[in-house]
Amino acid sequence: MKANPRLKRWVDFLIMNQRDARPRWYIRLLAPFYQHRSWGSKIYWSVRMDTPPYRRFSLGRKSVIESFCCINNAVGDVIIGDHTRIGIHNTIIGPVSIGSHVNLAQGITVTALNHNFADKTKNIGNQGITTKQVTIKDDVWIGANAVILPGITIGRHCVVAAGAVVTKDVPDNTLVGGVPAKIIKRL
Repeated sequence: MKANPRLKRWVDFLIMNQRDARPRWYIRLLAPFYQHRSWGSKIYWSVRMDTPPYRRFSLGRKSVIESFCCINNAVGDVIIGDHTRIGIHNTIIGPVSIGSHVNLAQGITVTALNHNFADKTKNIGNQGITTKQVTIKDDVWIGANAVILPGITIGRHCVVAAGAVVTKDVPDNTLVGGVPAKIIKRL
């Protein structure tokens, strides 16, 4: 399919609703067959799962995605480890890898997607996108309304304060906070 862009566009049209930027209703009906959900995991009924079958979505053992979240793997895989809680009203746009024993509070945005905007002769919406993998390692707590930007890695046993905007990698065993997030102390 990579060798035939016309075929690729046609298949993408059949899978994704271009206006709504989400899989078509008949693809969403098949989600239980292509999403990987481990034993004891739970996704609340109000979660918007924008997960087309051509990217990976995996939810680990005893992990939970709470109400009113949006999970989008249309531009990259979303992998969530074991015993992880994705709090109410979070948005996760892949490619994102979240480790085990991670707690995301409410209203958090984790996005690996950015819109291109360098060409002043074109509308931003017509310039395409870029993605950079976001990695959140094991044993991390992220406070309410934090924003994790593309390309960021948050190390093991870290805390991100509520409302922080993480623009740089966070080393292991660190508490960060502020806009932009800075190291407050070592844990």
